[in-house]
Amino acid sequence: MTRKILDVGQCNADHSRITDLLNKHFDIEIYRAHSHDEAIQMALDHAMDLILINRLLDSDSTPGMDVLNSLKTNPSTSNTPVMLVSNYQDAQDAAIQSGAVIGFGKAKLDTEETKLALSRHLTD
Repeated sequence: MTRKILDVGQCNADHSRITDLLNKHFDIEIYRAHSHDEAIQMALDHAMDLILINRLLDSDSTPGMDVLNSLKTNPSTSNTPVMLVSNYQDAQDAAIQSGAVIGFGKAKLDTEETKLALSRHLTD
């Protein structure tokens, strides 16, 4: 079954790396949002299976936590799994406290640990 993923706030290079990893290991359709408002609208328009949010959105440095909090407080998107993409443990901890699932950092993108974390939400 094809899973829908929303990738929020990544620069072009990181979006390509993440997309390559996902396409290599999972049956996915990936959507991309650059801003807070675009991310919320895409999440409302398409039932996503997983949302990946950069710690700081590349387009305008909006904190990814702002997007996460908007998603988790909206009844239409509150149950969608969200992962923060960050190498910083304190950012991961804050995201989990706000309702995210365990995310990953770009430094560990190609690890088994990251593939396992993603597979929890992208396989049956």
